[in-house]
Amino acid sequence: MPEYIHERADWPKFRWSEEKLAPQLGAVRHHQGLLIGRMGALGFKLRDEAVLATLTEDVLKSSEIEGESLDKDQVRSSLARHLGMDIGGLTPAERHVEGIVEMMLDATQNFAEPLTEERLFGWQAALFPTGRSGIRRIAVGMWREESASPMQVVSGPISHERVHFEAPGAKRLPREMRAFLRWFNNADGIDPVVKAAVAHLWFVTIHPFEDGNGRIARAIADMALARSEGSPRRFYSMSAQIREERKTYYDILERTQKGDLDITRWLEWFLACLDRAFDGAEDILATVLRKARFWQAHAGEPFTERQRTMLNRLLDGFDGKLTSSKWATITKTSQDTASRDIDDLLRRNIFFKEPGGGRSTSYMLVVTVADPLHAAADYARATYMFSVWGKKSPTNEERARRREAIFNAAAKLDTLAQASLRQPIVAEQVDAVRDDLREQGFRIDDQLVSAIAFAIHRDQDAAPLLATTRF
Repeated sequence: MPEYIHERADWPKFRWSEEKLAPQLGAVRHHQGLLIGRMGALGFKLRDEAVLATLTEDVLKSSEIEGESLDKDQVRSSLARHLGMDIGGLTPAERHVEGIVEMMLDATQNFAEPLTEERLFGWQAALFPTGRSGIRRIAVGMWREESASPMQVVSGPISHERVHFEAPGAKRLPREMRAFLRWFNNADGIDPVVKAAVAHLWFVTIHPFEDGNGRIARAIADMALARSEGSPRRFYSMSAQIREERKTYYDILERTQKGDLDITRWLEWFLACLDRAFDGAEDILATVLRKARFWQAHAGEPFTERQRTMLNRLLDGFDGKLTSSKWATITKTSQDTASRDIDDLLRRNIFFKEPGGGRSTSYMLVVTVADPLHAAADYARATYMFSVWGKKSPTNEERARRREAIFNAAAKLDTLAQASLRQPIVAEQVDAVRDDLREQGFRIDDQLVSAIAFAIHRDQDAAPLLATTRF
């Protein structure tokens, strides 16, 4: 009895229940249309920012699925150069990063071009410019060779490996890939979103290369999705969502590859994952709009090139806490110059010192009042045990009640932060929560109180100007 679907006599005649898929596919296509329409309503510059953020996420997460961590700044800079976008402070990208970016852009920007053997060879060669995967030399720009060991997906320690899947032998690859490419390039009436799901499964089952098959399979799926929209602009990342659901992804893939050729369950999972990827686009949109709001609010104000570079890094998503040492390292300047740059932003209430910094002071960028409100909520949850009790030693029950009360107040701050993104809030709303905390012997850090007060006034003053960035 065949163990894998590619060993079945009717391979590769995939089948599925259109009746089962129809409602789900209709809902996904509707969601897709709403997202594309919403992004289309953005201005040209904001659309480009959203595309850059999406593609950056896609490249990073597709590599993470394979256990490789890329430098975000290198990826973003490489994408910006290839797309002709001016983002300032471009970071030189390593050769293999450039290759991954080139593959992804060729798949999505040139989606209407036929997919060919030579194109796939070029993609795989771009992923491994040195001809090595790690320290291992591999066949690059060609199908797997017969001399190579069987292509298996395994897990577990050496001598106790578990084989999850074994791909077709190398002798079959030319025939298998001709069949796949003929199907992929033909207009056969299959919905392009369904075609993306089938293509992903089919290609990763053939596993034609020694390495890079997963990333190329996801690039092929992205290419089919671009065809489904008739546009090279990417506003969501399927790879980012697969990364979030990696275990489920591998589980459903293994079950499908060990099943029969009815792939309805795989298609159901792919469509559901894609739908969740559309939801994930909201995070990218929020980041883009937040950045736009900041620069609109500070239009015409003087900033040094170093300040602009660092502010954009913070707005695009900065890993960890910002310190003057990090500022000096990234901008390649002295500690004194970094301190002067930061002090200037502190005086202008663009930066605030984070509470509880200890020996290493860190700084927070305030775009709207939501930023210090969330910081205050996190501060309350992290330091609730330092609330003042007076002379009486509390019981465990009293401690538990106080913790619950402080956490409830912190949740109110988070709720106010979310509400402030829709319309300006007033100081009295925050004061009411501060009163709740004071009743529990807890005080919000003075730096945060100042940041909240200033940001409330700035949000109210900027409301008419920033209305264009709200949805």
